[in-house]
Amino acid sequence: MSDVGSIEDHDLGLAHDLGRISTQMVARRRALAWLTSAGATILVAGCGGGGGSSAGGSTSSSSDTTGTTTTSSGATTTSSSTSSGATSTGQCVADPTETNGPYPADGTNTSRGATSNALTVNGIVRSDIRASFLSSATVAPGVQVMLTITVVDVNNSCAPLAGYVVYVWHCDRDGSYSLYDLPAESYLRGVQVTDANGQVTFTTIFPGAYAGRYPHMHFEVFTSLAAATSGRNAKLISQFAMPRDICTTVYNNVSGYSASVSRLASSTTANDNVFGDNTSAQIAAQTPALTGSVSAGYTGTVTVGIAV
Repeated sequence: MSDVGSIEDHDLGLAHDLGRISTQMVARRRALAWLTSAGATILVAGCGGGGGSSAGGSTSSSSDTTGTTTTSSGATTTSSSTSSGATSTGQCVADPTETNGPYPADGTNTSRGATSNALTVNGIVRSDIRASFLSSATVAPGVQVMLTITVVDVNNSCAPLAGYVVYVWHCDRDGSYSLYDLPAESYLRGVQVTDANGQVTFTTIFPGAYAGRYPHMHFEVFTSLAAATSGRNAKLISQFAMPRDICTTVYNNVSGYSASVSRLASSTTANDNVFGDNTSAQIAAQTPALTGSVSAGYTGTVTVGIAV
C-alpha cells in the first residue's frame, strides 16, 4: 500500500527505496485485490517500521540511530478491555501484501554496511520473543501479549497450513526496533513452525506507537523452515493492525507508553500509509482479537489467509 507523502520518522533515509516500492506496487495492487503472494526472508554484525505496501517483498535500506533500552516497567492500573478481530464462520480473507519496512532483518537490506538477516541465526526459532537472543539478554519491558496466529489456505476452504513458518517482529514500547535503532538488542523477533492446526503462539509485549504509523506488528510467512532460513523466500509479507481500544487502554494507563498517547491520537488505519488503502474486510482480518488487562496481560488470536 502506498506510503507516498507520509513517510515516518524512522524512514527519513529511505526516500529513494520507498519511492521505488510505491511505483512497483501501484499496478500490481489493483490486480491483487484479495489475493496475495510475496517474496522476501538478523544481523549478527550489528545488526521495523513502515513505508508503503510492496507487491513482491520489498528491499529497503535503513537509516540507523543508536538508542538504549530500559529493563523494567510497571502497569499502573488494572483496567481491562476486549477487542474483537475479524473473521466470519467458514470464511477467511487473504491478507494483503504489505511492506516489510526498513527494519525486517530478513536478509533484504543492510545495517551499518552488513546484511541484516536474523533468520539464519541460532536462537531465532522461539515462542517467547521478549528477550534479546544475541549478545544481550535484555528483556523488552511492556504489557505482555500472547498471540496465537493461525495460517490457513483461502483456496482450500480455509484449511490449516501445517509446517509453515511465521516470522514476527515489531517495535518496543518506545517505538524503537532491535538491531537497527537498538543495534545491541535482538528482542521482539522470532520464528515458529505451525502445528497440525496451522497455529503458532508468540509471547511478546504490546508495541508502542511512533510518529507516522498506526501501531502494528510485522510478519512474514514461509512454506517451510528451510525456506525461511535460506534466503528471500517469503510466501507472504504483511502486518497486523493493533486494536485501537487496547492501544488506548495500554498507552494511557501503563508506565513507559506515555509517548504513544499523542502518536495514536494522530493516526488511524484509514490515514496510515500502509493500512490506508485496505478494504474493511482486510483491516478486520489484520486486526488481532485481544482480551485481558494491562495488569494480567492480553491473549489473542488472528488468522492469516494465504492463497496457496
